[in-house]
Parts: sequence; structure tokens; C-alpha cells
Amino acid sequence: MTAIDFAAFVDELATLAGETILPFFRTHIGAEDKSRGGVFDPVTEADRAAEAAMRRRIGEAFPAHGVIGEEYGSDRPDADYVWVLDPIDGTKSFISGLPLWGTLIGLMHKGRPVYGMMAQPFTRERFYGDGAAASWRGYPARGSDMSSTRVLRVRECACLAEATIMTTSPMLFAEAEREAYRRVEEKTRLLRYGGDCYAYCMLASGFIDVIVEAGLKPHDIVALTPIIEGAGGIVTTWEGSDAAKGGRIIAAGDRRVYDEAIRLLA
Repeated sequence: MTAIDFAAFVDELATLAGETILPFFRTHIGAEDKSRGGVFDPVTEADRAAEAAMRRRIGEAFPAHGVIGEEYGSDRPDADYVWVLDPIDGTKSFISGLPLWGTLIGLMHKGRPVYGMMAQPFTRERFYGDGAAASWRGYPARGSDMSSTRVLRVRECACLAEATIMTTSPMLFAEAEREAYRRVEEKTRLLRYGGDCYAYCMLASGFIDVIVEAGLKPHDIVALTPIIEGAGGIVTTWEGSDAAKGGRIIAAGDRRVYDEAIRLLA
């Protein structure tokens, strides 16, 4: 079975998660702090309910598959096919009423991300890819029930001096990492903070040139990797290795910008 064969099922999971999450958005929902005294790391009832719903459906449809999720951990992570779920990537934006969040649904086959989707039910957008191609589907006309689809493609960018860079927050870097990130940021033309998964989809859409982050978990990046690569971009660790295990991550739309940034991060 190929990643393409799973596309309809991923759409089903995204719809299920959206129906679970949306009733909570822009309500006075409470948030628990998972950090235990560290940097505020919120989780809500919506996160947990959406992941539980997706896990149940995966178990019904593919009982031999593994699942790795942000809220409920790992189940059969050594299976040939493993689903990697982040029900609300960008929970801080979610509880602040900002639409810069999304549901991440990734599929790995023998340890390699082969299909991914970022679904934003509030804006009614879905970004998805299989590493060879990537697409966006949404509703461009306000109130319309007619969806449209377009191919995603990163944009050309010759150097950091012409680039737009994003990171969730420079305060999330350790001190030495922050200094390395600043070396990259200082070379760029425009910087923006925030965005979480939405930033990566904007890179795949050709609006952002480079993203530098640290401390990511697999559920933060696995679903986004096939979208970025399918749009022609690059995503690795700072050391240039596979990003699927998380850690210190760089994504770029143009190889020239990637190479320049990697040298500064080293």
C-alpha cells in the first residue's frame, strides 16, 4: 500500500479532528501546563479529545499500525506503518484565539515520513504532500462551499539577505542555540515570530524562505516533512541529518539559503 492509498483516510482523520476541536476554539477553555515549572506548555481538553478520536479510528481501520501522539505517547512505534499525530500544533495560539494552529497527521513507513497533512479547520484549509508533490485545498470565497486545489511550490531565493525567516520564539532556544540562530536572523531581510506548523506550510507555499527551530519532537515535524519536500523544499536537522526524530530543525525553500544558513548554525 502506498502513501497515496492513505490520502482519503487522512482526510477522514482531519475531518474527525476538526469536528472535535472547533467547538472549543475561541471559548473560555482552560489549559493545563505540562511543563511542570518550565516554559509554559499548555494542553487543553480539545487536544486530548481530538487525539483520542483519531487513535480510535486508526485502531479500527489499521489495527496493526503504530501510533505516536503528543498527548497519549507511543503504541507499537516499531510497526512498519506508524501514524504521528499532533492534534493541535500551536496550542498557545489556540488558547489566545489566534488561527495560527493546525492538526498534524503524519504517516511513516519503516521510519521514513511518506505522507503528511496540516489541517486548519477554522480557515478550512488543508496542506498535504507525499514527498514528491504537495498541494493546498481550501475555500477561497468567503462562505462558499466550493473548494479549490492548487499545487504548492517553494520560491527561489538567492541568499539570506533576500530571505524571510521565521521561528516560533527565540526564547525557546538554549543560550548557545540562540546565538547560532541570531547569526542567521541578522543576515535576513525580514523576520517573523510565531506560526508553529502554519509557518512551515507558508514556506511550502512560497511565502517564507527559511525556518530555524530547536527542541522539536517527532509529532512536530513528521507530518510537515512530506509537504515541504513535496513542494521542493529541504528540511533536516542543523547537522544535515534526517528530521523525523525532531531536535534542532532547519527548513528552507532554496538550497542556496539552506547552505548559507547551515554554515552559520554550525
